[in-house]
Amino acid sequence: MIEFAAASGPRLMLDETSVLDIGGCIIDGVDIAPKRAIPDDGDPRIDHSLEGFLFTCGPDHIRHRQPIPGRSDGKVYPLHGSASGHAAKVLWTKFENGNAECRADIDIVTVEGLSQRIERLWRIEGATGEVRLEDRVVNTSDRTVPTFLMYHMNTGGKWLDEGTRLEGRMLANGGFPWTFGEEPGGIFCLPAQATEEGFAEVRLGPIAAIGGRTLRVRFRADTLPYLQVWRNQKAPAHIIGIEPVSHRWVLRDELEAAGEFNMLAPGESRSYALTFTFL
Repeated sequence: MIEFAAASGPRLMLDETSVLDIGGCIIDGVDIAPKRAIPDDGDPRIDHSLEGFLFTCGPDHIRHRQPIPGRSDGKVYPLHGSASGHAAKVLWTKFENGNAECRADIDIVTVEGLSQRIERLWRIEGATGEVRLEDRVVNTSDRTVPTFLMYHMNTGGKWLDEGTRLEGRMLANGGFPWTFGEEPGGIFCLPAQATEEGFAEVRLGPIAAIGGRTLRVRFRADTLPYLQVWRNQKAPAHIIGIEPVSHRWVLRDELEAAGEFNMLAPGESRSYALTFTFL
């Protein structure tokens, strides 16, 4: 792990062994990542990624396993896509004037044997403590392919309390308690309207365990036009995930039939961004 922090804001542990995703996220001395309070979906890559605060789902597939059309060898699109478990090549890390920056390339070989690259840039602004992630997914293969992306931002449920709420313009009545749905969990996926500068916003808080702070997440609504949120309180899991995502929650063949694949020709790219801060 690479310790990554600025003059203010969270202290992050960036995982160079897996996409330079976030393992620990420490704010006011508390690591709010779920750690081992997670479900077991039978994939060691995801078991590792899910215990951290943020992991990347894609770029060839998102969500759950699905058959690959035309394959007779039993191979499937893997759980949460092919990205997890691919090491990052860190190009630079800078700490200047209270700010922090880390740039890396992640070269991915998908389950179909095709090459893709995520060009990743992390920044923390020292004056505000805001964390910003910018990703550019590049099709480095010789085939035109669809691209997908979802960011899983996972918080340990043990840090939340009865006063903690989800709030955002896209939510019914502007928000509701974090323990939405029927026990022991729930999930929903909604269109995410941009609020300003082309970004949508959702908030989780206040969180008494970190001094009453609220986690504010903003994300580019043009390439991440949906917000998915899930929670799982079935032991040993105790987790809630805020998940900006490129596609609605249906099977990939339904997306294809509806013309909703985002196709990239060889050499083409698609860009994504999110920010988060603790207010």
